[in-house]
Order: sequence, then structure tokens, then C-alpha cells
Amino acid sequence: MRELFLFIVFLLVFLLGMNFLRAGLFNLSGERLKNTLQRVTDKPWKGFIAGTIVTAVLQSSSAVTVMTVGLVSAGSLSFSQTIGIILGSNIGTTVTAEFMTFSLSKWIVPGAVIGALFILFSSFFLRSLGFVIFGMSSIFAAMEGFKSLAIPLSRYDFVSNALLMIENHLLMALLIGMIMTAMIHSSSAMIGICMSFLSTGDLTVSASIAIMLGSNIGTCITAYMASIGAGKEAAFTAYAHIWLNLLGSILFFPFIDELGTAAAFFTSEKNVQLAHASVIFNVICSIIVLPFSTLFATLIIKVHGRKK
Repeated sequence: MRELFLFIVFLLVFLLGMNFLRAGLFNLSGERLKNTLQRVTDKPWKGFIAGTIVTAVLQSSSAVTVMTVGLVSAGSLSFSQTIGIILGSNIGTTVTAEFMTFSLSKWIVPGAVIGALFILFSSFFLRSLGFVIFGMSSIFAAMEGFKSLAIPLSRYDFVSNALLMIENHLLMALLIGMIMTAMIHSSSAMIGICMSFLSTGDLTVSASIAIMLGSNIGTCITAYMASIGAGKEAAFTAYAHIWLNLLGSILFFPFIDELGTAAAFFTSEKNVQLAHASVIFNVICSIIVLPFSTLFATLIIKVHGRKK
């Protein structure tokens, strides 16, 4: 049970690190990025570019989608303007997965110390920078922890049975990715866990991609919760986010092996292949939908009903 306890601790450290990183980045640039979203979303392609950049900077598609829901609820954006932002956020969030493939283990302790010291400063800039550095150190510490626990955890019968079930039933892998991500509110954490099992050979790339597809659906829960009670337009934004990720995952599910092959073309490292697969999946889905964003918005309104 020691390994399970440590796994939960590392998961909490990862989530805490993401929160620190997100808070620091938002303090440094969030209000300017929020204003950018309001100014440049008159065209879907502008919202698409803005959503990609803002999400890449803030390291969280959920944060950007929740921000978008808030802007819609406040009347600063219309629902139709949010489609491009959502499509862009799905691409921007892949930066986090790519970021996690780097090995920065030797900088974890120095980074944590420097970050903690900066947080103690009264300067807003230095304190925010400290949050960023400390958050990054926490994320990489958790990743190293996940890797160290992958082999010990795989010796537990229920874990080995679960891994076997995931390998033999990719639909189950997708469902697990969806449920776990909805529970922990972080697709990045789910992908990080997959990377740890990939590095030890306990999980294949195909199964990891299935979990990644599921996590893209599960991450929609955050925006949906933010939309509750926020008005009809905000609810449409949350529904659009759900449908985009759900349909994209359904579309790609039969082509998981092909997606893995495409990712393997760029690298032989399994964990990097998963990150690349996430990029390919989200880029293709977003580019397919972008030209039809107005039509898609109309369909969402018809399906979920606008009362006049």
C-alpha cells in the first residue's frame, strides 16, 4: 500500500504544481490575454489563433475555457465567437504534454528552492515568477515520482489486471481516461501518468493514445461545471466544448494505430510519441472544424435549444 499512497501524493504534487504554474503565468500575463480574447475574436480564425496562444501561455485548456465561459456569461463575448477559441485551446494545451517530455530532473531541487525564495519577495513580478518556477519543479518532481512507481505499482494484481484490460480493450482505456480526467480535472496529469507507464514498458502507445482521447472528453467537465447557472450562452459554450472533443475522439478512435504510426515517424521515444499523437489529433480535429465553426455554432443552438 506504500506505493499507492506515494502515487496519490505525487498526483497531488503534480496538480499543485499545475495550479502554481497556472497562477504565476496568469499573474504575469492573464489580464492582458483575457483582454486579447475580447478584442480579436470577431472572426473564428482570430479566436482560433488567440485560443492557441493563450492556452499555450497559461498551460491549461480548462482555464481558458472557463475564462471564455465567464466572458460569455458577462456579455463580453457571444457564443459564436467562442468556437474558434475552443478549437485553439485544444491545440494550445498540447504544449503541456510536449513540455513534460523533457528531462529536467537535476533542476528540480534548485528550481524548487529558487521558486520558494522568489515567492517570499514582496515584488509582484518576482512572486509570480516564483510561482512559475516552483510549479514547474513540482510537475517534474511528480513525473519522476510517477516513473519510479510505475514498476512497483504494476506488481499489484489489480493494477496489472487493469493494465491488461486496457491493452486488450481500447474502448475501456478511453473510458478510464475520460472518468479519471473528470475526477482529477487535469488531462495533463492523466497523460503524465501514461508517460510513466510507457517509460517502463507496462503500457503500449496505442493504449496510451486511447486514454489520451478519453482524457480530452473528461477535461470538458470543468467548463461544464463553470457554465452551470451562468446563462444560456455560457451553457452553449460548454456544450460546444463537449461535442467538439467527443466527436473528435469518436472520429479518431478507429485510427489509433495509424495515429501511433504517425507519431512514431518523428521519434522512437514512447512518451514523446504520446505527446506528438496528442498534437496531431488536436490539430487535425481543430482544422477540420474551423471552416465550419459558424455552422457548428448553429447546430449547437438547435440541438440544445435557444428559448426566445
